[in-house]
Amino acid sequence: MNEVVHLPRAGGSADVSIGGARGPARIGIGGPVGSGKTALIERLIPAFHARGAELAVVTNDLVTKEDAERLKRGGLIDPARVRAVEAGACPHTVIREDPTLNITAADELEADFPTLDLIVIESGGDNLASTFSLDLVDWWMFVIDVAQGDDIPRKRGPGILQSDLLVINKIDLAPHVGVDADAILAEARAIRGEKATLACRCRPGGTWLGGAGTGGAGTGGGRIGDTDDGVDAIVDAIDRAVLFLGERRPIPDAGPDMETAR
Repeated sequence: MNEVVHLPRAGGSADVSIGGARGPARIGIGGPVGSGKTALIERLIPAFHARGAELAVVTNDLVTKEDAERLKRGGLIDPARVRAVEAGACPHTVIREDPTLNITAADELEADFPTLDLIVIESGGDNLASTFSLDLVDWWMFVIDVAQGDDIPRKRGPGILQSDLLVINKIDLAPHVGVDADAILAEARAIRGEKATLACRCRPGGTWLGGAGTGGAGTGGGRIGDTDDGVDAIVDAIDRAVLFLGERRPIPDAGPDMETAR
């Protein structure tokens, strides 16, 4: 049996084994309290299952295991594949300054489930300065939502500027909270340059038929409607960055068939 050894993750390098087999990619999901991080994970789990990928989750909360228990109760994933970290302090301390607790939790999941493709590490809710150590993850996203205000991208916090992907969630709520969805997306893209920015709505219902699109810099227009809620674009971004499922197996087309599969 190949022994998996962890190489330094700085620069996004992936785990490899002595025999050359690649270990599971590790991605981070950060963002403020209530932005929809756990709701997004609840959408990612069936989406990746539909593509044949195996995943596990590490959640972070301040002094509880609330998010882990929510995922375990949800029936979307084997509860044994969900681990909880209680930060006991500001959430960024255990994903950046000293990520030992999260590294240990991810290592345990990798040992218990050797066929994993992906480990998702969800930060506890934090401010715009929250970032992930690259000793912990290969790639990370930052999730905000339109209800927090249209000035969030302009605040240029490290989470906004440094994340590999910025997700603007609850985009369908924009007209109800006085936010111009097209404008906040365009502004976020301008601030982030070549780094990707995607819009989504993780909850069913509501539509946004904007012209700014859901892609990153340089992409064309798009729309979030009844069958396209932006989640598949996030799955595609993760795949391209760290999983490369498209090189190993066909990826189903996004659209009504994908929604049915979920």
